[in-house]
Amino acid sequence: MGSLHVNGFCLVPLFVALALLPAAGTAQSATPEQPAETTGHSSGPKTPVTMFPHTEHSRYFAAGQANIIFQANPPFHSPYQDTNSFVGRGEYKTSLVGTLYLGMQLNRNPRWNTDLLVDFESSGGRGLSQALGLAGFTNLDVVRNPTLGSKPYLARLQLHQTLALSSKMEANDRDQLGLATSQPEKRIEISIGKMTLPDFLDQNSIGSDSHLQFTNWTIDNQGAWDYAADTRGYTWGALAELDTENYSVRYAIATMPTIANGISVDYALRRASGQNVELESRHALFGDSKTTIRLLGFVNHANMGTYRMANRVALATGTAPDVTSTRIQGTVKYGGELNAEQELPHHLRAYTRLGWNEGQHESFAYTEVEQSLSGGMDYSLAGHNRPNDRIGLAFVSNAIKRDHQHYLALGGLGFLLGDGKLNYAREDIVETYYTAHTWRGLFLTIGGSAIFHPGYNQDRGPILVPSVRTHVDF
Repeated sequence: MGSLHVNGFCLVPLFVALALLPAAGTAQSATPEQPAETTGHSSGPKTPVTMFPHTEHSRYFAAGQANIIFQANPPFHSPYQDTNSFVGRGEYKTSLVGTLYLGMQLNRNPRWNTDLLVDFESSGGRGLSQALGLAGFTNLDVVRNPTLGSKPYLARLQLHQTLALSSKMEANDRDQLGLATSQPEKRIEISIGKMTLPDFLDQNSIGSDSHLQFTNWTIDNQGAWDYAADTRGYTWGALAELDTENYSVRYAIATMPTIANGISVDYALRRASGQNVELESRHALFGDSKTTIRLLGFVNHANMGTYRMANRVALATGTAPDVTSTRIQGTVKYGGELNAEQELPHHLRAYTRLGWNEGQHESFAYTEVEQSLSGGMDYSLAGHNRPNDRIGLAFVSNAIKRDHQHYLALGGLGFLLGDGKLNYAREDIVETYYTAHTWRGLFLTIGGSAIFHPGYNQDRGPILVPSVRTHVDF
């Protein structure tokens, strides 16, 4: 693999330089967390956290961001590997994604605001082992099909409508998902078009942002939520949301990929679809510290195969199982999740996610996880005059059901996993980071992960993955 130490340090200045170029990016990532509005002492001068100031009063909106992630892993214990294994020899890779956010308010009445939102994205570089071999992969910005290249593409195209249910108004942060600076406290919001579902569902202020927080797929999102999406993480659909002071209810229906991890989607919703319902409660259960609890359920209909059927054919024929050969249109996959976060004293916050899906049918859109438990904390350095700096620590434990285990043990391949055989154990991951706000919209992050039983295989690993990240908002 060459001198990782030398190459790693030579690349860091390049990351900073590239991040300052206008680019477009967030493949497969959820909505970026908005950092604190200003830095410095409360009585001193205030500095924006974007490279260029944005007006709050224009009908039009233009912004963007670029994210560069460098990750590496040294060689690790790997007595065998196959087509979809995480490579044991050690390597280093860099991903670069960027997004250009554009919007226009078609109706500027905040009680009935209408936005047209258009985002263009580019995704370049690579992930370690081509994003194979881990259920909880280490870099959410990596597109799982590297042959797609870095050519810019349409990421989001949405019509966003707000419908007032009360006269009381509240302040709203203007961003790429909504352009009004105030909104009704009680309202209905409707979004229609091309979107990524984690922009709206399974959000978590501590673990949902691969740009300023954690980078692992199953920490930033619930791994057992096989949400409707193409290879890049996007889909076409509609979402309706009812918001009150302390509660929200969301429903989304979206197109499913035509094949597992495919770039094409099936537009016939009567034949294939992903349907999702989320309930959210926001209360202060412990003094004045806010508690947020979300319950999410999903049902997917698609042309999916069945692990048990593939295993039976393999045992009868003496060949490796192939779940794709058992696909039946209209197959149903379902699951649910608990997502909670808690504010704590002294600039601390904590969260947990617990998710499950039925696991009999093939993992189809997100990753190969059928049970996942994650949790973590972050700490703001606001008390040290660094309000936009954060330190985070999280863990996740992923699992698959018995039929899926047997499938991999017989030599079957999923769209991410397949070591040729399997000595099963839960895949356990720990990740930490420190994000420093350096100047205006420029952030630098150092972090790392430890992965135990990669791909659910206790014959391989553990794997250590240090990480350096540069992020710029403009």
